[in-house]
Amino acid sequence: MEPKIEVIQYQTQGTCSKLINIALKEGKIVDIEFIGGCNGNLKGISKLVTGLTIDEVIDKLQGITCGAKATSCPDQLAQCLIQYKSKTLVALNQ
Repeated sequence: MEPKIEVIQYQTQGTCSKLINIALKEGKIVDIEFIGGCNGNLKGISKLVTGLTIDEVIDKLQGITCGAKATSCPDQLAQCLIQYKSKTLVALNQ
């Protein structure tokens, strides 16, 4: 049986991007889309994290800031995955 793809949708806080859509399969990111924000940079981040595990993404991106903001789009991705791991954020297709 083929492993199920889980889809997460996360509304960001404090960033130019407003929403992150993430597809996970067996604990790895298989697809990610940022809605809003710096298009080219976020496409680059999406390519760089595709194929990484949830923990690898959290380790690399948690705590990154953007200018004077206390957070950033990469940090918001990490926060999303932390919430998902702690079961406070549930996949849309569960």
